[in-house]
Amino acid sequence: MNQSDELLYRKILQKDKKALESLYDRYEKLLFSFAYKMTGEKELAEEVVQEVFIKLWTQKGTYDTAKGKFSSWLLTIGRNTAIDLIRKQKTLSIPLEHEEILPSGEPSIEDVVEWKEKGSDLRKAIAELGEEQQAMVELFYYKGLSQAKIADNCSIPLGTVKGRIRLALKHMRKIMAREEKGGEYVGNKKL
Repeated sequence: MNQSDELLYRKILQKDKKALESLYDRYEKLLFSFAYKMTGEKELAEEVVQEVFIKLWTQKGTYDTAKGKFSSWLLTIGRNTAIDLIRKQKTLSIPLEHEEILPSGEPSIEDVVEWKEKGSDLRKAIAELGEEQQAMVELFYYKGLSQAKIADNCSIPLGTVKGRIRLALKHMRKIMAREEKGGEYVGNKKL
């Protein structure tokens, strides 16, 4: 019987080890692939997964059903953990402030996490973007660089970086919606 994430989470709050094992089995691969994409290192990605489940067990943070899906919350913890571990290793020598990563008016990490859960559809959507937009998505969401740092590294204006990220996400949403409806669209017509 497949228990809901929320039920398993409530059991973890009561120190149920079986519930933790169930959630680990359910999300270990997703968390690992997400962390590996961010860190580029197998060992560091494994450490991220371990840290996320330690945080879950020791209740460092609380899941609130009103704020979104459990998987989105868990992957947000994974993203923040990966950034913390990267900082500790000093492989990134830039300050990463939460406001720089998710500036107001920009898409939330939950949007990206939703796409991540769809795996192959996300990879297809990213592959359909232009090279410049693919690079922006990679640097911003997977490498954790701020938009200002991307502008500096790529020698392009900050407004251009913001525009490319916004357009990339807009195109990805359209591609994902098309995939969910089961066909390609040209204009408003299904092929």
